[in-house]
Amino acid sequence: MTLSDAISAFSLALRFERGMSANTCEAYDRDLMFFGEWLRGRGKTSAADVTRDDIARFLRGEREAGLKDSTRARRAAAIRMWLKYLKECRIISSNPAELMDTQKKAIPLPRVLSEDEVASMLDAIDGLEPRELRDRAMLETLYGCGLRVSELCDLKMDDIVAEGELLRVMGKGSKERIVPLGSAAGRALEAYFASGRGVFSKGDLAETHMFLTRLGRPFTRQGVFKIIRERAAAAGIAAERISPHVLRHCFASHMLSHGADIRVIQELLGHADIGTTQIYTHVDAARFAEIHKLHPRH
Repeated sequence: MTLSDAISAFSLALRFERGMSANTCEAYDRDLMFFGEWLRGRGKTSAADVTRDDIARFLRGEREAGLKDSTRARRAAAIRMWLKYLKECRIISSNPAELMDTQKKAIPLPRVLSEDEVASMLDAIDGLEPRELRDRAMLETLYGCGLRVSELCDLKMDDIVAEGELLRVMGKGSKERIVPLGSAAGRALEAYFASGRGVFSKGDLAETHMFLTRLGRPFTRQGVFKIIRERAAAAGIAAERISPHVLRHCFASHMLSHGADIRVIQELLGHADIGTTQIYTHVDAARFAEIHKLHPRH
């Protein structure tokens, strides 16, 4: 099979069999196109021609060209997944990437706020005006359910299920999950539905999105980001320390510090790979290391 055909087959599998997000698929497509062009420049035309030395030389060249660690790590991952897929489909007889020590991304620890800081930001939104009710409900839901900002923007009124106990979330790759709707988020949503949402929907029964702007339209990610920055500033939290994703990190880190199992957190966050969730164990370890510095024999 030619390189182009092998890459195309893998691309289709990512989209329709593995259900990966469009952004991830597009990034992997670009990475493999770069690798394919590099291989063709060295006279390789078939997937079966790829060797371990080819992979090592390509990745070394990427490093020497000054590409970021994150880009090189993603390209290495794309190559590994591609060759593994080809081996599983018996398109190639052996996988030259097996057991290779390919580039691993240096993962920075996610930024998190303390529990007191999150509480101070949320509790500062205590007015009864429609905008106050909406913003409080939005942030309580984002933090209380560990949502991605895109998931929050996509929520519909009928996504609250089980008599208000659970929330249905459509995650990456159109994968649906059900998460508990905590009491604080539940109370904030009830108040918003009772005295706030109708002001924003302007009586439009066809608009079913949960959170609406002053124009009666669904929120964009940028719109949510702006509100979070505004509310954080009112609570004395620096703008560079807060974002919608920071609240998602806070959800996971705070759950872990209260004894939640890492597998449960994985399910609640909608992570396909436990390795993605395990970053929060490092956050907790870092926090404990700082606390240990207070020990008199440290």
